[in-house]
Amino acid sequence: MRTQINELLARIQTLEAELEEQLAEKRRSYGYKLEQGRLFITREARERQTALKLGLRRYLLDSGILTILTAPFIYAVAIPIFLLDVVASLYQAICFRVYGIKQVRRRDYVVYDRHRLPYLNLIQKVNCFYCAYANGVIAYVHEIGSRTEQYWCPIKHAARVRGTHRRYDEFLEYGDVSDYPDSLESQRDDLRREEDDPPAP
Repeated sequence: MRTQINELLARIQTLEAELEEQLAEKRRSYGYKLEQGRLFITREARERQTALKLGLRRYLLDSGILTILTAPFIYAVAIPIFLLDVVASLYQAICFRVYGIKQVRRRDYVVYDRHRLPYLNLIQKVNCFYCAYANGVIAYVHEIGSRTEQYWCPIKHAARVRGTHRRYDEFLEYGDVSDYPDSLESQRDDLRREEDDPPAP
Protein backbone atom coordinates (compact mmCIF):
# COMPACT_ATOMS: atom_id res chain seq x y z
CA MET A 1 0.00 0.00 0.00
CA ARG A 2 2.80 2.43 0.90
CA THR A 3 4.52 1.68 -2.44
CA GLN A 4 1.37 2.65 -4.35
CA ILE A 5 1.08 5.88 -2.36
CA ASN A 6 4.74 6.71 -3.09
CA GLU A 7 4.19 6.05 -6.79
CA LEU A 8 1.16 8.35 -6.83
CA LEU A 9 3.12 11.07 -5.01
CA ALA A 10 5.97 10.73 -7.53
CA ARG A 11 3.48 11.10 -10.40
CA ILE A 12 2.00 14.21 -8.76
CA GLN A 13 5.50 15.74 -8.46
CA THR A 14 6.17 14.99 -12.13
CA LEU A 15 2.88 16.63 -13.14
CA GLU A 16 3.68 19.67 -10.97
CA ALA A 17 7.05 20.03 -12.75
CA GLU A 18 5.31 19.81 -16.14
CA LEU A 19 2.75 22.39 -15.02
CA GLU A 20 5.50 24.78 -13.93
CA GLU A 21 7.15 24.43 -17.35
CA GLN A 22 3.86 25.28 -19.06
CA LEU A 23 3.39 28.29 -16.76
CA ALA A 24 6.92 29.51 -17.56
CA GLU A 25 6.05 29.33 -21.26
CA LYS A 26 2.86 31.30 -20.60
CA ARG A 27 4.87 33.98 -18.75
CA ARG A 28 7.19 34.31 -21.74
CA SER A 29 4.18 34.84 -24.01
CA TYR A 30 3.18 37.81 -21.80
CA GLY A 31 6.58 39.40 -22.30
CA TYR A 32 8.33 38.65 -19.04
CA LYS A 33 10.56 36.03 -17.50
CA LEU A 34 12.15 35.16 -14.18
CA GLU A 35 15.85 34.41 -14.04
CA GLN A 36 17.47 33.60 -10.70
CA GLY A 37 14.71 35.46 -8.88
CA ARG A 38 15.01 38.59 -11.05
CA LEU A 39 12.10 39.82 -13.15
CA PHE A 40 12.59 40.97 -16.72
CA ILE A 41 9.77 42.67 -18.72
CA THR A 42 10.21 43.41 -22.41
CA ARG A 43 9.81 46.98 -23.65
CA GLU A 44 6.93 45.94 -25.92
CA ALA A 45 5.06 44.38 -22.98
CA ARG A 46 5.71 47.46 -20.84
CA GLU A 47 4.32 49.80 -23.49
CA ARG A 48 1.28 47.56 -24.13
CA GLN A 49 0.48 47.36 -20.41
CA THR A 50 0.99 51.09 -19.76
CA ALA A 51 -1.67 51.83 -22.39
CA LEU A 52 -4.17 49.81 -20.31
CA LYS A 53 -3.51 51.69 -17.06
CA LEU A 54 -6.68 53.02 -15.40
CA GLY A 55 -6.45 56.53 -13.91
CA LEU A 56 -7.14 57.01 -10.19
CA ARG A 57 -10.34 59.02 -10.71
CA ARG A 58 -11.80 56.47 -13.10
CA TYR A 59 -10.70 53.62 -10.84
CA LEU A 60 -12.47 55.13 -7.80
CA LEU A 61 -15.63 55.88 -9.77
CA ASP A 62 -15.74 52.33 -11.16
CA SER A 63 -15.14 50.81 -7.72
CA GLY A 64 -18.45 51.95 -6.25
CA ILE A 65 -19.25 53.37 -2.83
CA LEU A 66 -19.74 50.00 -1.08
CA THR A 67 -16.30 48.80 -2.15
CA ILE A 68 -14.72 52.01 -0.89
CA LEU A 69 -16.60 51.75 2.44
CA THR A 70 -15.33 48.20 3.04
CA ALA A 71 -11.67 49.23 2.56
CA PRO A 72 -11.08 50.09 6.26
CA PHE A 73 -12.26 46.61 7.28
CA ILE A 74 -9.88 44.99 4.82
CA TYR A 75 -6.91 47.06 5.95
CA ALA A 76 -7.71 46.62 9.66
CA VAL A 77 -6.70 42.97 9.25
CA ALA A 78 -3.12 44.20 8.69
CA ILE A 79 -2.71 44.63 12.46
CA PRO A 80 -3.28 40.97 13.47
CA ILE A 81 -1.34 39.79 10.42
CA PHE A 82 1.62 41.94 11.44
CA LEU A 83 1.42 40.58 15.01
CA LEU A 84 1.23 37.01 13.64
CA ASP A 85 4.29 37.72 11.50
CA VAL A 86 6.28 38.98 14.50
CA VAL A 87 5.20 36.21 16.90
CA ALA A 88 5.76 33.39 14.37
CA SER A 89 9.20 34.75 13.49
CA LEU A 90 10.13 34.98 17.16
CA TYR A 91 8.74 31.49 17.83
CA GLN A 92 10.79 29.80 15.15
CA ALA A 93 13.90 31.83 15.97
CA ILE A 94 13.82 30.43 19.50
CA CYS A 95 12.13 27.02 19.30
CA PHE A 96 13.47 25.76 15.97
CA ARG A 97 17.01 26.35 17.19
CA VAL A 98 16.26 24.26 20.30
CA TYR A 99 14.67 21.45 18.20
CA GLY A 100 17.40 21.52 15.56
CA ILE A 101 14.94 22.44 12.79
CA LYS A 102 15.98 24.67 9.92
CA GLN A 103 14.15 28.01 10.07
CA VAL A 104 11.70 28.99 7.35
CA ARG A 105 13.05 31.72 5.09
CA ARG A 106 10.46 34.46 5.17
CA ARG A 107 11.62 35.97 1.87
CA ASP A 108 10.55 32.79 0.05
CA TYR A 109 6.94 33.47 1.05
CA VAL A 110 6.55 37.24 1.37
CA VAL A 111 7.32 38.47 -2.14
CA TYR A 112 6.80 41.95 -3.58
CA ASP A 113 6.93 42.22 -7.37
CA ARG A 114 3.48 43.29 -8.56
CA HIS A 115 4.37 46.98 -8.17
CA ARG A 116 6.45 46.59 -11.33
CA LEU A 117 3.39 45.89 -13.49
CA PRO A 118 2.91 49.01 -15.66
CA TYR A 119 -0.88 48.62 -15.96
CA LEU A 120 -1.51 49.08 -12.21
CA ASN A 121 -2.26 52.52 -10.80
CA LEU A 122 -1.11 53.68 -7.35
CA ILE A 123 -4.14 52.33 -5.43
CA GLN A 124 -3.92 48.98 -7.20
CA LYS A 125 -0.21 48.76 -6.37
CA VAL A 126 -0.92 49.49 -2.68
CA ASN A 127 -3.65 46.83 -2.70
CA CYS A 128 -1.30 44.32 -4.33
CA PHE A 129 1.43 45.14 -1.82
CA TYR A 130 -1.01 44.47 1.03
CA CYS A 131 -2.28 41.21 -0.49
CA ALA A 132 1.28 40.02 -1.09
CA TYR A 133 2.15 40.75 2.54
CA ALA A 134 -0.99 39.20 4.06
CA ASN A 135 -1.03 36.04 1.97
CA GLY A 136 2.75 35.72 2.13
CA VAL A 137 2.70 35.86 5.94
CA ILE A 138 -0.08 33.27 6.06
CA ALA A 139 1.91 30.94 3.77
CA TYR A 140 5.06 31.57 5.84
CA VAL A 141 3.25 30.76 9.09
CA HIS A 142 1.68 27.69 7.42
CA GLU A 143 5.16 26.37 6.66
CA ILE A 144 6.32 27.07 10.23
CA GLY A 145 3.24 25.21 11.46
CA SER A 146 3.87 22.25 9.16
CA ARG A 147 7.43 21.85 10.46
CA THR A 148 6.15 22.08 14.01
CA GLU A 149 3.50 19.43 13.31
CA GLN A 150 6.05 17.10 11.73
CA TYR A 151 8.24 17.44 14.82
CA TRP A 152 5.55 17.00 17.46
CA CYS A 153 2.61 15.14 15.91
CA PRO A 154 3.20 13.62 12.46
CA ILE A 155 -0.09 11.68 12.43
CA LYS A 156 -2.80 11.99 9.78
CA HIS A 157 -6.38 12.74 10.76
CA ALA A 158 -9.04 10.04 10.46
CA ALA A 159 -11.12 12.26 8.15
CA ARG A 160 -9.85 13.79 4.91
CA VAL A 161 -8.67 17.35 5.62
CA ARG A 162 -8.59 20.18 3.11
CA GLY A 163 -5.56 22.43 2.72
CA THR A 164 -2.96 20.06 4.13
CA HIS A 165 0.71 20.99 3.80
CA ARG A 166 3.31 19.21 1.68
CA ARG A 167 4.60 17.05 4.55
CA TYR A 168 1.21 15.64 5.50
CA ASP A 169 1.27 12.71 3.04
CA GLU A 170 4.36 11.29 4.78
CA PHE A 171 2.76 11.34 8.23
CA LEU A 172 1.84 8.17 10.09
CA GLU A 173 -1.58 6.76 9.30
CA TYR A 174 -4.29 7.40 11.85
CA GLY A 175 -4.45 4.50 14.30
CA ASP A 176 -1.14 2.91 13.24
CA VAL A 177 0.11 2.70 16.81
CA SER A 178 2.71 0.01 16.12
CA ASP A 179 4.96 2.39 14.17
CA TYR A 180 4.40 5.48 16.30
CA PRO A 181 7.55 5.71 18.44
CA ASP A 182 9.96 4.85 15.61
CA SER A 183 8.06 6.94 13.08
CA LEU A 184 8.11 9.98 15.36
CA GLU A 185 11.89 9.85 15.64
CA SER A 186 12.24 9.17 11.93
CA GLN A 187 10.07 12.20 11.10
CA ARG A 188 12.17 14.38 13.38
CA ASP A 189 15.40 13.13 11.82
CA ASP A 190 14.05 13.82 8.32
CA LEU A 191 13.09 17.33 9.37
CA ARG A 192 16.53 18.05 10.82
CA ARG A 193 18.22 16.84 7.62
CA GLU A 194 15.88 18.74 5.32
CA GLU A 195 17.43 21.15 2.89
CA ASP A 196 15.91 24.51 2.04
CA ASP A 197 13.04 24.48 -0.41
CA PRO A 198 14.30 24.83 -3.98
CA PRO A 199 13.76 28.33 -5.34
CA ALA A 200 10.75 28.79 -7.58
CA PRO A 201 11.66 28.66 -11.29
